[in-house]
Amino acid sequence: MAQRQPILSPVVLLQTVLFVVVVPFLPLLISQNWAWLEAWAYAGITILGFVVSRILAARRHPDIIAERAKFMQHPNAKAWDKRFVVWMTLAAALILVVAGLDELLGWSPAFSSGWKALSLTVILAGYALGSYALIENRFFSGMVRIQTDRGHRVVSSGPYRWIRHPGYAGALLTYLATPLLLDSSWAMIPAVLTAMLLLYRTRLEDATLRAELPGYSEYARRLRSRILPGVW
Repeated sequence: MAQRQPILSPVVLLQTVLFVVVVPFLPLLISQNWAWLEAWAYAGITILGFVVSRILAARRHPDIIAERAKFMQHPNAKAWDKRFVVWMTLAAALILVVAGLDELLGWSPAFSSGWKALSLTVILAGYALGSYALIENRFFSGMVRIQTDRGHRVVSSGPYRWIRHPGYAGALLTYLATPLLLDSSWAMIPAVLTAMLLLYRTRLEDATLRAELPGYSEYARRLRSRILPGVW
């Protein structure tokens, strides 16, 4: 019998530390302003949201962590998605890099406390929606692929009753609200770029599911909204 590979291989552990611990702290690391409360709030929400969502998802679907840990290693992942993941990761990190530089160099005037409160609410809502999708959907993979090895089927419960891609909707909210929380008008440029990449990836994934996942076309006919109900 073949020996099972551990989920936390050195590569996976390094990726986890980099993207879950280091990247959220980029604004603080770049600006060196350790009294920046909004940046601490962003890092705390990001790390806590990751940990709590994975614990809850693993309790419901024990195999989902192994699925997501493989990430770029899936042999049947779409080649175009491997490129998209790299582009989106860099674009999303650039939001935080620009915000850190903005704080360091004073490029942008501060937003009002009202805007910051609104952005914090939107970020929390984005993480909540994305976490709900992850917990509800056993097939919530990090790559676009048809998971025939896991009995892939259409999920239409939980947030999938309202929109077809709630995970992407949650990420979109977070990307666009982050520059407001971090007082960076300039960070809106990479935030919009990331949002555009996300929307195009959603379109490509939706087309893949329509073509290759049994039952998805019927689900899409019943539920027209991909990300924003009544709009798209």
